[in-house]
Amino acid sequence: MNKVFEKHETLFCMLLIIIYIVVNSVCVQNYGSTSSVSFIVNTILSVCLVGIVLSLKKSAYYGFTKVRNPKKYLYFIPLAVIISVNLWSGFNINHSASEIIFHILTMINIGFIEELIFRGFLFRMMAKNDVKSAIIVSALTFGIGHIVNLFNGAALIPTLMQICYATAIGYLFVIIFHKSKSLVPCIITHCLVNSLSVFNVENNLSLYIAPVFLTTIPLVYAIYINKKIIE
Repeated sequence: MNKVFEKHETLFCMLLIIIYIVVNSVCVQNYGSTSSVSFIVNTILSVCLVGIVLSLKKSAYYGFTKVRNPKKYLYFIPLAVIISVNLWSGFNINHSASEIIFHILTMINIGFIEELIFRGFLFRMMAKNDVKSAIIVSALTFGIGHIVNLFNGAALIPTLMQICYATAIGYLFVIIFHKSKSLVPCIITHCLVNSLSVFNVENNLSLYIAPVFLTTIPLVYAIYINKKIIE
C-alpha cells in the first residue's frame, strides 16, 4: 500500500478533502451537528483515516507522538486561551442532553479529521518539496475551506471572519506540527474549541471581538514559536 499511496499522494489528499467537505455538508444540511447521524458518519471517517495511518505504519510521521520539551512551547498555555473563547460570553444551553452529547462527539471527530487531513496528510505531502509553501497552503486551505458554511446557511460576515481566524489558527497548528513533529496539541485544541461551540452565547463579544482574539493570539504565538524553537 505504501508504494501505491506515495505514487498517488496528491490525488489522495485532494480526494480526502473533497470527500470530507461533501459528506459533512450533506450531514449539516440534512441533520445538523447535534444529530446521531453526523456523529456516526464522522466516526466512520475517523476510523478509516486511522486505518490508513496504521496500514502505512507512519503513526509518528503523521504526528501521533508526544511533544519533546513542552517548556519551549510555553506549555501550550496560549492554546488554552483559544479554547476558552467560546465561553467568554457565558454558558448557554439551548439543546437537549442527547443533542449536546452528539454535538461534542461529532466535533471531536471533526477536529481529529481536519487536523489529520490538513496538517497530517496535506502538509506532509507538500513539505517534501517546499516546507514554506506547504505551511502556507495548509493554513489557507483550512481557512478558506470554511467558506462552505455559506452554502450550509451561515451569514456572510461571520463566515468571512471565521475564514480569517481559521486561517490564523491553521497557520499556528501547522507551525506547531512542523516544529514539534506532534499533532497531538493541535488535535486536542481543535476538538475542544469545536466541542465548546455548542455552549457559545451569541452577542457582540462572540460575534466581533472574539474573532479578533482568535486571529491575533495564534499569529503572535506562531511567530514566537518560529523565532524561539530551532528544529
